[in-house]
Amino acid sequence: MTQRNDYPYSHALRVRYSEIDAQGVVFNAHYLTYFDVALNEYLRELDFDYHAMVAEQQLDFHLIKSSVEYLGPIRFDEVIDIAVRPGRIGRTSLTWELAVFREGEDKCLSRGEIIWVCAKIGTHSSHPLPDNLLKKLC
Repeated sequence: MTQRNDYPYSHALRVRYSEIDAQGVVFNAHYLTYFDVALNEYLRELDFDYHAMVAEQQLDFHLIKSSVEYLGPIRFDEVIDIAVRPGRIGRTSLTWELAVFREGEDKCLSRGEIIWVCAKIGTHSSHPLPDNLLKKLC
């Protein structure tokens, strides 16, 4: 069972009208956008400089897997918390675990997984995760 307090970070967002579908709930494709926003805010909170990694180390992350599990409806104008935690940390890959909760509630409405592989720009070959990121995650 996914618990809110299992996540070290969450980012609040208000659901906009443009994000709902004809059924009156958040359209499924927006969940990955929510995950992306929360991941970027988490890295910002950790003071990890993604742009410096790209410019100085010539490294980037390739998304190799994303999954979303829909557990409950999310509706227009609700405030949601997108929670993030590092999952498996490999030599060249990083698994992010994400969950969505309604503000002030503990029931998980959605959970997902994002897997990144660190790669050398231009070669698309895997590369060990940057030490400065590993230090911030451990």
